[in-house]
Amino acid sequence: MIGELARDLKREAERANQRRLLVLAGDRDRGIDAAYDAIEAVGVDDERVSIVSTREGFRFERVAPRAADELLGRTREVVVLDCHGRFVPNALGRAAGAVDGGGLLVLLTPPLEDWPERRDGFDESLAVPPFALADVTGRFRERLVGTIRTHPGVAVVDLGEAESGATGPGATRSGTTGSEATIRRDGLTDPPAARARSPPGRPATATFPAAVYEACLTADQSRGVRALESLATPGSAVVIESDRGRGKSSAAGLAAGALALAGHDVLVTAPAFRNAAEVFARAREVVGAGADDVEDDRTIRVADGGRVRFLPPAAAAELPDDPDCVVVDEAAALPVRLLERFLSAPAVAFCTTVHGYEGAGRGFSVRFRDRLAESEFAVRDVRLDEPIRYARDDPVESWIARALLLDARPSVPEAVAGTTVADVGYRTLPPDELLSDETLLGEAFGLLVAAHYRTEPNDLARLLDAPNLVARALVSGDRVVAVALLAREGGLDPETRAGMYEGERVRGNMVPDVLTSQLRDESAAESRGLRTVRIAVHHALRGRGIGSRLLEEVHDEFDEEVDHFSVGFGATPRLLRFWRRAGYRSVHLSTTRNDASGEHSAIMLRPESDAGKALLDRHAIAFRDRERDALSDAHRDVDADAARGVLAACSAPVSVDLTDHEWRAVVAASFGPGMYDVAPGAFRDLAIATLTGGGGAPTDTETGFDVDLDDREERLLVRKVLQGRPWESVADELEYVSTAACMRALGSATEPLVERYGTDFALAERDRFLDG
Repeated sequence: MIGELARDLKREAERANQRRLLVLAGDRDRGIDAAYDAIEAVGVDDERVSIVSTREGFRFERVAPRAADELLGRTREVVVLDCHGRFVPNALGRAAGAVDGGGLLVLLTPPLEDWPERRDGFDESLAVPPFALADVTGRFRERLVGTIRTHPGVAVVDLGEAESGATGPGATRSGTTGSEATIRRDGLTDPPAARARSPPGRPATATFPAAVYEACLTADQSRGVRALESLATPGSAVVIESDRGRGKSSAAGLAAGALALAGHDVLVTAPAFRNAAEVFARAREVVGAGADDVEDDRTIRVADGGRVRFLPPAAAAELPDDPDCVVVDEAAALPVRLLERFLSAPAVAFCTTVHGYEGAGRGFSVRFRDRLAESEFAVRDVRLDEPIRYARDDPVESWIARALLLDARPSVPEAVAGTTVADVGYRTLPPDELLSDETLLGEAFGLLVAAHYRTEPNDLARLLDAPNLVARALVSGDRVVAVALLAREGGLDPETRAGMYEGERVRGNMVPDVLTSQLRDESAAESRGLRTVRIAVHHALRGRGIGSRLLEEVHDEFDEEVDHFSVGFGATPRLLRFWRRAGYRSVHLSTTRNDASGEHSAIMLRPESDAGKALLDRHAIAFRDRERDALSDAHRDVDADAARGVLAACSAPVSVDLTDHEWRAVVAASFGPGMYDVAPGAFRDLAIATLTGGGGAPTDTETGFDVDLDDREERLLVRKVLQGRPWESVADELEYVSTAACMRALGSATEPLVERYGTDFALAERDRFLDG
């Protein structure tokens, strides 16, 4: 019966060049046996089959759920997703994406009526201390089961429960005893046969070799390659957008290979190399025999000097070795600030998936596209709509988009246009209400997707099921205009805190973990905190104070429940200003950059109780003292404005304690003929005191405090005094006319520091020069 159903599904999928979903619901061992029966019935070679499972011992490729990324960029005829043991929403998206046209996606699930109430390894990851597994809910799977029971192209077989377990994968085969299998849905849709594709041919004005265009499978893909020819000309930018499976990465690879053959140095980047695997596979096909010996799988060299090479995003943004052009694949999965750095390339292509399994933040389409349009590049846009690996109207594509909310988006701008702070209302977003209201869920999750470059299917499950998370929103009428996703942290027992201090990872407690394990504060996880995981404002309403209003409402609601509020984010000047104005203060800056964002991560606290204030006070002081040295070491490459912002948000009191000898050197360099190099440590103490938020009364200036320096003078303190960069590079970066002028500017900048912090001895030394 199962074999016959699988054959029918496979024949229909092949005829329509679509995919079908077969759900085998019931006992796990019976499900594995049934999957073997289905695979044998459709006659697929084992090499074309993968199973995603926590079990081992299968005769075909097995991928662990946590490693489902390995399926990205690959195609399989059958993918089996074992949803027992550890059902990971991300793995569902990746498994579906790997199934080729004419193929089957097979899900092995518990009985559908029971599945939402069962708990597995993924649920354990949601049970973050102090919450227990019993606190995790099954709303995500309840919603998923609803889509399985109603979506076209989904076959459901009820296998029932076995009376005795099998001994291993495929061991019991069809002989397992228990209730008989029942087909609940056959999943057949009787679609029209797929139309044969006509080769698009080479455009008459094309410059790439004919073989490149002969490798294109659709007219859309050929148009993409034709647009990418412009990368040979400096000042050109290309944007290729598509849903998954439209061949954008293949088009980029074909173009990259052709450009390398023409002698160009093509730099490729993506969130991870696996995302760019298709680019390199197609580039190698084009280069073929023209490739030199391959030094590694991330570099293709051509005899006449051309090459295609890969670097991670943060490294690629430095444009090392001056590439002729850059290809950014999966661009929407990178933050806007990092994307902007590629606008310094001679020519650049941004290829992006509109609805992605890895997270496809719409910062690219909402914010970055405006900045690209304002650049000096001549921009060409290409949209790829024609699927390549399967036909249009593929039911598995529409099901996975619905099940994982891959197409979630905020309300249309016209629906919220003109909304002001005075128009909005504050409301909770209870998970049960989100589950029952698909429009509310779609708008709220769509805002989270739009706000962050790494929102992914796992986050949808966390929103619905994680006991430590709460969501709040601002609404205009019935439209969601801002969302905050908040995580309860801390309040941990002594045993858990001690384990964290010894290096044990405690899930879901990001800020307490950093403060305890990295910054060595064993009591940090005792106080109760509420961390802002995401905050999102509708793109049509940014700059109107709506995000600040949402935070104010959150603070008012929870101020008596928590000891402090917290946040962690990639430190940019704009975000540092936003959080400082909301009352948050710096306690940490990561020593390394995030590989994808290219930013150092900042952690900030806003105290609400005596315990929260004590936590902030001790970490602010430690941060102030740590940065005095870190800015010339691990933080030597931190952006000057980011350094200014993170120091301005530090609430530690000023600590300037110079000897008379040090004051003599500082005063002489400021008011007389002295030199900075005589006492660099003294200047560093003064710079930290000046730029740190505890240095004076808050104002509305960039740093917010009372020493009267302009922006360039503050950057000079960061670059030269705190980061210890060479005079020549500082003068060049800050646009002083000469090194000597830069040196004189530092002397002038330190004059008000002497006035602000100088002792009686220092002021007497100053008067000697002024009176002389």
